[in-house]
Amino acid sequence: MPETTRRNSGHEWTENEIAELRELAGGNTPVGVMSVKLGRTEDAIRSKAQSEGISLSPPNRSPYGDMS
Repeated sequence: MPETTRRNSGHEWTENEIAELRELAGGNTPVGVMSVKLGRTEDAIRSKAQSEGISLSPPNRSPYGDMS
């Protein structure tokens, strides 16, 4: 596992990290990218998002916009 992914492993989440998680989730950022940005494992991100009521599921729409 890369060091950047583990830099916060085992540490409590800060309010700033939770705010960044909300912002990234709101922008439909993939969990893998969130993992690198926040220095947390993907499992930790999913777990924290669930405990904070943050949806990681993007809306049911194409990432390429309206293709019609």
